[in-house]
Amino acid sequence: MAGSLQLPLVDLFSADRAAAVQSIREACLEYGFFYIKNHGIDREIQLVFRESEKFFSLPFDEKMKLQRNDDHRGYTPPYAENLDPSSKSKGDLKESFYIGPAKSCKSILESNQWPSEASLPLWRATMVSYHEKVLIIGKHLLSLIALSLKLDERFFETIGALDPPMGFVRLLHYPGELKVEDYDNYGASAHSDYGMITLLVTDGVPGLQICRDKDRRPQLWEDVPHIEGAFIVNIGDMLERWTNCLFRSTLHRVVAIGKERYSVNFQCLNAPSIPLKLFLILALMSLKASASTVY
Repeated sequence: MAGSLQLPLVDLFSADRAAAVQSIREACLEYGFFYIKNHGIDREIQLVFRESEKFFSLPFDEKMKLQRNDDHRGYTPPYAENLDPSSKSKGDLKESFYIGPAKSCKSILESNQWPSEASLPLWRATMVSYHEKVLIIGKHLLSLIALSLKLDERFFETIGALDPPMGFVRLLHYPGELKVEDYDNYGASAHSDYGMITLLVTDGVPGLQICRDKDRRPQLWEDVPHIEGAFIVNIGDMLERWTNCLFRSTLHRVVAIGKERYSVNFQCLNAPSIPLKLFLILALMSLKASASTVY
């Protein structure tokens, strides 16, 4: 049985910045998940959902023309991914579309695959705009996370963790009606994210669950309720390691409830290569943060 939890809701641009930072710290210590509001891109979110739904409504053959390439950009069909390596299912039920930065990170238009303008004339412009604006939000959030670790707010930027920033937008579609053979499958099986942070927005259909203690048996899964207009934020494996496991990269999954579901996931990764010296700096600074009393 899954319980429902109440995660902290953080005002991204609160006048009381210290309170926002404290809430982020407590959320990262306890849950690895929290919400952010007052991000300022509600219109862009509505547009990206509209264009996402249009793409996933295309015939399967049309979508497969943009099948994900070696640069991890493009369409991934149902069953192509299995996020839980211990699972014996044939694959997760979701289908997805990946949009990432260019290899040069100077233009998102490079390296990515795009539907034809004839079929989806507003698609590319919508996704480019969303990518640019959610990246700004992610950078601002990382400055608050740095403060929550008792670091300078520009810490991640200064050490080169965002030089250049590696942010991927993933459009996700979960099926409504399930086949009999899919009843035991997950929309997205249990996993933790591998980057720094993930910003997720959903259409309100439930399904997201987290497991705060992955070693507990049986595992306890808790539903993450939808909050209209808010991003769901979670810590990734990279940030957990950089903080010497002070902050939590929490196990999560999406259960199939027999109702169609859309979500948009933005994962902020670290720069392609960070010198070992910078990793050591992060480790030492996080030890200082873990010893500080900010509870």
